[in-house]
Amino acid sequence: MSDADVSAGLVLPNAAVAMLGKGGAAATLLLIFMAVTSASSAEYIAVSSIFTYDVYKTYFEPNASGRKLVYMAHVCVVVYAVLLAAFSTALYYIGISMGYLYLMMGVIISSAVLPAALTLLWSQQNMIAATMSPILGLACSLIAWLVTAKREYGDLSVASTGSNNPMLAGNVVALLSPLIFVPILTYAFGKQNYDYKSMALIRLGDDSDVAKMADVDLELIPGAIGATAEETAAEREKLRRASIIAKTMTGVLTLSLLILWPMPMYGSRYVFSKEFFTGWVVVGILWLFCSTFCVGLYPLWEGRHSMAHTFKGIVRDLTGKGKPPLKGRTVELNEKADQYEEGTTTKERDVKAPSTSTVSGDAIKSDY
Repeated sequence: MSDADVSAGLVLPNAAVAMLGKGGAAATLLLIFMAVTSASSAEYIAVSSIFTYDVYKTYFEPNASGRKLVYMAHVCVVVYAVLLAAFSTALYYIGISMGYLYLMMGVIISSAVLPAALTLLWSQQNMIAATMSPILGLACSLIAWLVTAKREYGDLSVASTGSNNPMLAGNVVALLSPLIFVPILTYAFGKQNYDYKSMALIRLGDDSDVAKMADVDLELIPGAIGATAEETAAEREKLRRASIIAKTMTGVLTLSLLILWPMPMYGSRYVFSKEFFTGWVVVGILWLFCSTFCVGLYPLWEGRHSMAHTFKGIVRDLTGKGKPPLKGRTVELNEKADQYEEGTTTKERDVKAPSTSTVSGDAIKSDY
């Protein structure tokens, strides 16, 4: 394979075809389609959520209804999808390969890694440091990237700027430059000592009108109704435990995969033997199986009850048997009126029946 084919990401399909024939080609196509679809969906949701809640609802219409927010999110998804498709097509026709784009991505966004992490992990970082460090880091990384390419190759082209050393210089400067900017800006403009209490004041949009249109009980939507003190305490305990696990695993994997494993091999200039390479491949395959279990199978087991409830609801809708029972949650009064007022006269029913549109299931049960 040529360097251009490797940079275009054709290693996987070529290897699959060589080992599995046409079946390998079909499997690769399916794999790439699923990966692209999943990644694109995540991008659409992220961009639409940021625009809808952090831009539109915050600065343009703070009192927007849930229906209006859903509409704006849909508009944002469509607009962003068109722009993303156009930008991707333009990159292809000007000769920017996947390998080039993958390496350049680090030059552009790596300067935001440290400030974003310290926003959650260091309460003294102030707003100026969190805002300006990524911008200053981006400027430094672009300078390091382009200057290195110009100095080593004498020109600035796709070939020169996409070479290893210029990309390495840009990525390293982008990742490490905030180590200088963050403390300087923090102590120059004063420490903020953020207590994180304002994060608890973040509220979701009002989805009552959307739930009403969809004929859904709002209390059955996770997160739609404010949590009790006990639920909040339990959630914090779960988050604390998850934080300890995540920090421990991050430290262990970073130490192992970036220092303990590669550094001795690089320093000793070790050349893989056949046995060592075989072990390397076996470890890689085992890692893939573990990843498949953790990412693909365990979530299915963890969400089995929710999937079963959803499937039963679909079957009930298709067979015309109605909705699943709401288990004492808020129910529509008109669905229970006949049962609630059984044995009473029309006049008595008019007196007893409340004028509100909903009553609780517990209230109905107590009246029985």
